Amino acid sequence: MVKIRLKRMGATKRPFYRVVVADSRSPRDGRFIENIGKYHPLEEPSLIQIDEDRALYWLSQGAQPTEQVQNLLKVQGIWERFESSRVPAAGKPTPSQPTSSE
Repeated sequence: MVKIRLKRMGATKRPFYRVVVADSRSPRDGRFIENIGKYHPLEEPSLIQIDEDRALYWLSQGAQPTEQVQNLLKVQGIWERFESSRVPAAGKPTPSQPTSSE
């Protein structure tokens, strides 16, 4: 399973994070497939930069974001775009479903 998660970097007590797409079995700071953004929580205000196109691509491919990454995606507005692109496809009746003609 592919996950979108944070990779911790920086010095002791001065962390910053990269938003990466990685296999769920790889360690937190280990191998990753693609770097799609960064998050600096100690800056004022916090810096959040995520490549929207790549994030939407990986979400559409079934990558699961961690809880923290999902919160960052919501702050950037990416999660809402992903949700809105999913809902219309799920709302349409498929040809195999009977439609009520009463």
